Amino acid sequence: MGKKIDIETVAKAIEADAGEALPDLRQALKEAQVGAGRVTTTDQILVRQAREKSGLTQVAFAERIATPVATLRDWEQGRFTPPGAVACLLRLIVRHPELTRELTA
Repeated sequence: MGKKIDIETVAKAIEADAGEALPDLRQALKEAQVGAGRVTTTDQILVRQAREKSGLTQVAFAERIATPVATLRDWEQGRFTPPGAVACLLRLIVRHPELTRELTA
């Protein structure tokens, strides 16, 4: 196998690049390092983090961002990547969860 990585160093570099803490990142890096379990992408983390910070269920969050709930689930589970405009919206929601209330107007 390859060289063992320092997970904390890599995680800090990724979070510095993202400009925010990514709660599931260290676990994802550990799983990737040993080749076990699922691999979590930064897009999956972003989608979940935005929804969780908004305090909404998958169904309610999908309605707020005018997206089918099945699509939201696909993004959260890593089957598909959200388009660029959606990723931008999600980054705004992570920083300002109250924005989701304005999406219902």
